[in-house]
Amino acid sequence: MNLFERYFPSLSYEQIHQYSQLNLLCKKWNSKINVVSRKDIEFLNEKHILHSLGIAKFHNFKAGIEVLDVGTGGGFPGIPLAILFPDVKFYLIDSIGKKIKVVKEISETLGLKNILTFHTRAEEFENKVDFVVSRAVAKMNDFVPLIYKNIKSKSCDKIKNGVIYLKGGDLEEELLSFPRAKQILLSTYFDSDFFQTKKIVYLPID
Repeated sequence: MNLFERYFPSLSYEQIHQYSQLNLLCKKWNSKINVVSRKDIEFLNEKHILHSLGIAKFHNFKAGIEVLDVGTGGGFPGIPLAILFPDVKFYLIDSIGKKIKVVKEISETLGLKNILTFHTRAEEFENKVDFVVSRAVAKMNDFVPLIYKNIKSKSCDKIKNGVIYLKGGDLEEELLSFPRAKQILLSTYFDSDFFQTKKIVYLPID
């Protein structure tokens, strides 16, 4: 049983294969373009793919909704989530063209039909979505105003539309302006030491 089957036992054979291929493709592209930290590349499954899937442990996205991944970098958390939720549409955006080119190539190689990629900044992206996801691209005070316009006002999922953010460390001061924000330790879901200080921040937006 591999790492992903351990935490997501209902994965199909195709999904298991796609995660294996994602690992290989990221390493291949990273040797040409630095889209993932070089010191982390040998721990890709844990520190990038499984870390991204922490969002799925927190919330099981409903089929038919739309999710925006801001500052996707090498495709995280968007690509791992798109593999897990093939009936959810994902928009992956990044302001760095070479990174979004790699993300597009990887998505196409994996056969992911539910991903659209855009070379753009968050403030310029206009599509409305149900959820915005990201991995610590900015402090919440800077991030939320950029994507507030993108959140649909009416929720159709089990939880209210909003931001599901992967962050680490002490966030008490950062979240003072967001009293409705909820923090969840990823060690709740994963037992590796890596996740002891890693968190999900969920901020509903009406």
